[in-house]
Formats: sequence, structure tokens, C-alpha cells
Amino acid sequence: MAANQMTGEANTFQSKIGGITLTGKAHSLSAWFVLALRLMMGYAFLYSGVDKILAGGFDAQGYLVGAVPDASPLVGLFATMGQTPWFVDFVNVAVPWGEVLIGLGLLVGFLTRLAAFWGAFMMLLFYFGNWEVAHGVINGDFAYMLVFLAVAAFGAGRILGLDAIVEQHEIDGQPLIERYPKLDYILG
Repeated sequence: MAANQMTGEANTFQSKIGGITLTGKAHSLSAWFVLALRLMMGYAFLYSGVDKILAGGFDAQGYLVGAVPDASPLVGLFATMGQTPWFVDFVNVAVPWGEVLIGLGLLVGFLTRLAAFWGAFMMLLFYFGNWEVAHGVINGDFAYMLVFLAVAAFGAGRILGLDAIVEQHEIDGQPLIERYPKLDYILG
């Protein structure tokens, strides 16, 4: 059997939400594309965070109070956040360091689902903060949010990532992921 052929039920995935069941079959090359998405987003976020940190300081206040388009459904929320000093101080640390931690997590495949969740959350905020719907409601920020969610859904940290090693670490002869199944929400 060639390396790129389907290997039976191993490449089948299924999800049921609200009484609707979706079933699909992934091509064996899918693992490479999921890995590429994880590494691409990891690099992009690590680079963006390091760039902000090395620039000598990040200040989100101007963006929060003045750069969000009036048409954004959350313009008032962003303005309120930008006029709240303790929140601006928090964002000034959370954005660059969050990007660094998300980027590192994705690059090495550690706490991948957790990193991807926070990456998707940041992209959702950027989506509303950079509100541009001249060409429809789908823009780059929305697309990147979906990439983060795909990385999480496909367990991309198990593909050449540390999550695969951490999950199988044994405690009293039992793999960590079996002993603590809820870790599946942050690893993978």
C-alpha cells in the first residue's frame, strides 16, 4: 500500500451537533496540511508578539478608542476598554505576550488546543476591531480565526508536537490522557 492511500476507518471523522451528524474522510496528506497550518499560525503569532515586545512597548489605547470603525458592532465596547486604564495596562501586556505564548505553543505543539482557542479568541476580537465588510463579512481575521479552530479540532499538536509525548506520559502505568481525560481540551 502506498504511503498516501487511505488506511480504512482511521481517516474517518464524525461529529454530531443538534441532531445533525456530519461524516467525512480525510486524505492521508491531511496531516501535513494541518501541521502546515499549525506552524504557519505559530510563526505568525510568535513573530507579531516578538516584534511588539522588541519595539519597546505596545500601547493599545489609541487603537481601542480611535481606530475601530464606527460601523463595528462592538465600537462602544472597544471605546470603553480603551478608556479604562487598568484594562489598557492589561491589554498592553496580554496582546504581545499572548501572541508569543500562542506562537510558541503552536510551533512546538504544546497545549495546542489551548493556544488555538486563545488565538481564535484574539482573531475574533481583531475581526470586530478591524471591522471591514465592504466585500462581505468574511475577511482575513475571520479566516484566521477558522484556521485556529481547525488546528484545535484536528488535534494538530499530536502531529510532530509535544502534546503527543505529554499525552502518553505515564503515571502509575497509565497514560496521562487516560488518567485525566479532560486534558484533551487543552492538549492535542
